[in-house]
Amino acid sequence: MRARLALLVAAVSVLIVIAFLVPLALLLRTSAEDRATARATADAQGLAPVVGTADSETVRLTVDQLVQSGRPVSVFLPDGNQLGSPAPRTPAVVLAARGQSLTAETPEGREVVIAVQGRTEGTAVIRTFVPNAELTSGVDRAWLVLSLLGLLLVLIGLAVADRLARTLVRPIGELSAVSHRLANAELDARVEPSGPAELREVGGALNHLAGRIQELLVQEREQVADLSHRLRTPLTALRLEAESLADPQDAARIAGAVDGLERAVTGLIRQARWRTPADGAVVSDAVATVTERVAFWSVLAEDTGRAVDLDLAPGPLPVGVPADELEAAVDALLGNVFAHTPDGTAFAVRLVPDGDQVVLTVADEGPGIAAESVRRGASQAGSTGLGLDIARRAAQASGGRLELGERPGGGAEVVLHMGAGRS
Repeated sequence: MRARLALLVAAVSVLIVIAFLVPLALLLRTSAEDRATARATADAQGLAPVVGTADSETVRLTVDQLVQSGRPVSVFLPDGNQLGSPAPRTPAVVLAARGQSLTAETPEGREVVIAVQGRTEGTAVIRTFVPNAELTSGVDRAWLVLSLLGLLLVLIGLAVADRLARTLVRPIGELSAVSHRLANAELDARVEPSGPAELREVGGALNHLAGRIQELLVQEREQVADLSHRLRTPLTALRLEAESLADPQDAARIAGAVDGLERAVTGLIRQARWRTPADGAVVSDAVATVTERVAFWSVLAEDTGRAVDLDLAPGPLPVGVPADELEAAVDALLGNVFAHTPDGTAFAVRLVPDGDQVVLTVADEGPGIAAESVRRGASQAGSTGLGLDIARRAAQASGGRLELGERPGGGAEVVLHMGAGRS
């Protein structure tokens, strides 16, 4: 923007300089020519009374004195004699001999001829010549001064334009910087309104928008936290029911599930209320988390007659996903297998490193899954449609991605690419 303003001001300044200085330069040249012509004419006219009344010898002496002073003057007498500086009898001299004074232009300069009447033998002609060097004397220096003056004016205009551009660009740069900070979840970023009234108004509007975003985000977090907190009551009831079971194994199993659910609710409350997107990256061990969650689902797999093929690389495999989010992603993928395939359908879980990523693959021998199901809220089986989206967001948070495909022999295959964490 500064460069464009400078270019605009430079163009306008140059046009103004051309519009004013070029006519002024031409006027200076014309004035110099007129001054030189006027001096030559005055010298010739001063000689006219002598030429018109004195004898030839007096005229010759007077003309010689004028020639010695540096003025090229010639006098053509009616009898054909020529006095002073040698000069050709030009058409202007011939015309002046008929009684007409004039000024004629020549390639070498300007010729001034004056007809002098009063001599008994006829009309005499006084001729003086002004060369081009005398006509333009001082013009080059004046043009140089005008050029320097024009250049100075353009530079001053550029300096003023640059200062003006700074007053515009600096507030715009601050607005851009605060916008990027807000985009990076620095919701406390604010701009100090400055510059023209319009930019100050934009700065105030941006600050108001940032404040409003903070308010809405706080309200959303509190609502999620409140909703999660309400789940504690039915969880407590489930715990009491589990403790009242007669079979200790069933009681322990159900109590463990309730404990896991309670931990998930607690983590959700903590995440909703205190964690911000600007928090530092959290690293978790993918091997430990996947092993734990597969063990949890293996109990249900055994009850429903499902074979589980588990292939885990030697751990640990750190990933840039918090443990609770990774647990939720794995539960979502395994839960889809149980929810959308009939009992007895085998599934496989594979976890391997792949360069700077860790790849989790969950495949089953069911009917497959449509690619559009990864869209949040979309489901073809009457569920909430959030499972795959939870897994996708967990992968993207670590710099990875989610891929849906089909196994060569039939069935769905979900591949979760997660960025490797740095512990």
